[in-house]
Parts: sequence; structure tokens; C-alpha cells
Amino acid sequence: MPLKVELQPSNVIDHVHTGILQTPFHSRTSALNINQAWANWNGYASALSFHDEHIEYFATRNTTAVFDVSPMRKYRFTGADAEAMLNRMVTRDVSKQKVDTVAYNVWCTDAGRVIDDGTLFRLTDDDFMLCCADPCLDWFLLAAVGFNDVSISDISDDIASLALQGPTSCALLKALGFDGIDNCKPFQIVRFPFGSGELMISRTGYTGDLGYELWVDPADAVALWDALFSTGELYGIQPMGEDSLDMARLEAGFIAPDVEFHGALGTVNRHHDHSPFELGLSWIVNFKKGHFTGREALLKEKESGEHRHLLRLDIEGNKPAEHSILYAGENCEKEIGYVTSAMWSPVVKANIAYGLVEAKYVKGPIWAEIYHQKELRWVRKVARCTVMNRPFWAPDRAKATPPPDC
Repeated sequence: MPLKVELQPSNVIDHVHTGILQTPFHSRTSALNINQAWANWNGYASALSFHDEHIEYFATRNTTAVFDVSPMRKYRFTGADAEAMLNRMVTRDVSKQKVDTVAYNVWCTDAGRVIDDGTLFRLTDDDFMLCCADPCLDWFLLAAVGFNDVSISDISDDIASLALQGPTSCALLKALGFDGIDNCKPFQIVRFPFGSGELMISRTGYTGDLGYELWVDPADAVALWDALFSTGELYGIQPMGEDSLDMARLEAGFIAPDVEFHGALGTVNRHHDHSPFELGLSWIVNFKKGHFTGREALLKEKESGEHRHLLRLDIEGNKPAEHSILYAGENCEKEIGYVTSAMWSPVVKANIAYGLVEAKYVKGPIWAEIYHQKELRWVRKVARCTVMNRPFWAPDRAKATPPPDC
């Protein structure tokens, strides 16, 4: 008897979306997006820039910028086994994380290769929210095998979120009546009544500056946006897109998926994925907590020391080293790595980059082969690279509690 398969049309399956989706803030972001320049982030329209990415970028350094983070994937882990399950999956010790705090994490394959990174919110003793750039539900469900009392759900569409970033962000929130927000410490969570429910505010962000992320019911999203922009005019508020956010995160020394690393589950070629050690994330790999996925492979890698290193580079000159190959000498004979991200930093006044370099060459010398255009003609330049041990941009206000108003 021949196999017969009857497929349901997508319009009768409630979880299958057709076409680009709109975030809860789209009525406001689309009205301000003069360029109508959009990217597809997890099926949602995400602004690349609204008018000029440099103006938006400077708002994160001088006033306040707002980025719609709603397309980020958000997952809820609840139950008595939630902590133990997460502790086996991620590289940090979840048992040490306090309630109402946020912790940056990565999770790996058994081979110690990074699947994705994200932020873990501990809401109560047995209630967590994990946010990441790309969908990971299948891996989370697989990681939960063997734990009887843990429930995992995709709540991405149930929460609208904004990143409010810049030196006047705290002053703006105080002006909106969120009393005590200035006492919120980095990576802490506080809550306030808002609209029909509650506004959760975490002192987190992706710019390396003073900033917060706001989490609210989608029904109250427009009211939150309007409140921010009506009061925020005096605080220099600007919407920002992905292009300006990418500039800020590079200055801050933050990595980006599909830029600095490929998620291991989506990598076609062997060795084109990455370990936490290669990405400079050894500080969040905790071997003292006991077993976690990838522990054995990562321990061997740590002991060998033969892994690549993602380095922060200060490159001579003012021509960004985008897509450049890195060499051990000025003659460009020995290839030792490549640049993942590069830009001329307006605030730091430096030519900065991230470069992935083979282990035995990390102490230098390192040279970048840069190609740039001059009046439509391509010019080749070889520039010396200096390794920087700290983020390019890390103002004191980012960690100060209470932070200054400007």
C-alpha cells in the first residue's frame, strides 16, 4: 500500500507565520524609520537604521538610544529541576546565581563547541528566562532529558522588550517616575507597575555604556514607547537600528553570533565552529561546579592551550580592516588568522577590530592586509596591529551605582 501523506496548509496551523512579522513596537518604529531599511531577525522586521547610523550611535554615547529587542528569542524554564537542568547545560554555575539577577552564559555541544550565547534571568528559585539571538528550543528540550520536573516554553511572542542605552538613560527612567531605579545595580532586575500589569527592568545591554532593558506585556508596548519618547525629548532620545548597535558592541568588546562565531549546530565545515576559550570566554567556564555538557572536551582544550584566540586589535591608520587576513610579518607570507569585525571608532578615535588568531602567534607581531578604495581605485595597505587587553570603551558610569544623570 503506497504511503499517503496529507499536509495541512500553513493558514490553518496557528504556529506557522507567513511573511515578515511586526514587533509590538512596529507602529512606532516604522513611522520613525525614514530609510525604511529593515533586516529580518527571527522573522521580524528589525530596523537597520532610522536616519543615520552615526547619529544613532552617538546617542548611545552622549544621550539615550532605544533599540527594539523584541525579536530576541525568550524561553521560560520552570520547576524544581530547572536549576539543575540549566546548570548541566550552560558553562557557568547557575546554583550561585541569585534571584532577580542576570548572568551571561554560553552552552556547548559535547565537543565543547559553542551553540549560542545569551542572558539567563533568575526570576525566582525555580523560574528562569533565557534570552538568545537565535532559536534554541530543540536543544533545550534535548538538554532536559532525564529531568522530571522542568517545563520549557517559548515565550518570545509574550514579551515586548526595548534596550534603553546611554548616559541619560537612568535620568529618563527617574523622570518617568520609576523611583529607586538609580539603585539598580548592573545585572540586577527590578519591577514597577505599568499599564495593565508590570514592567520588568534589568540593568543590562549590548553597548558597554550605562543602560537598561525593559520587558513588558505586548499590550502595553506602545504606551511604553510613547512614554519614553514624550519624556525623553529632553534627554536626547533617539531610536537606533542594528547598524549603530553593531558599532557600539564592538567598542564594548562584545561578540556577535554569525560574526565572531558560528553556532555549532549550524556549521557545515569542521573546525569552523568555536569554543568558549577561542572567543575569550574562559571567565564563564566553571570547572568546579561538576559535570556540564562539553566539560571534558573543554578541560582538554584548556590544558593543551592550543586553541585560537579572539583578540581585540588596535590597528595603525584609519582604514577599517574589514574582511582582512592577518599575518605574522609585514611581508604577509605567513597567514595566522582573520578579522571578524572592524571599524573606525568615533569615540575612541582608533581603528579597532576583532581578530581570530592561531595560538602560537597571539603575542605578535600581527599585521593586517587591508584593501580600501580611493577615488574608485583599490589600494592595498599593510598595517601593524596592537593587542588590547581591555574593551575599547568602558566608561565608569556603566558600573556606577547610582549612576550620574548625564
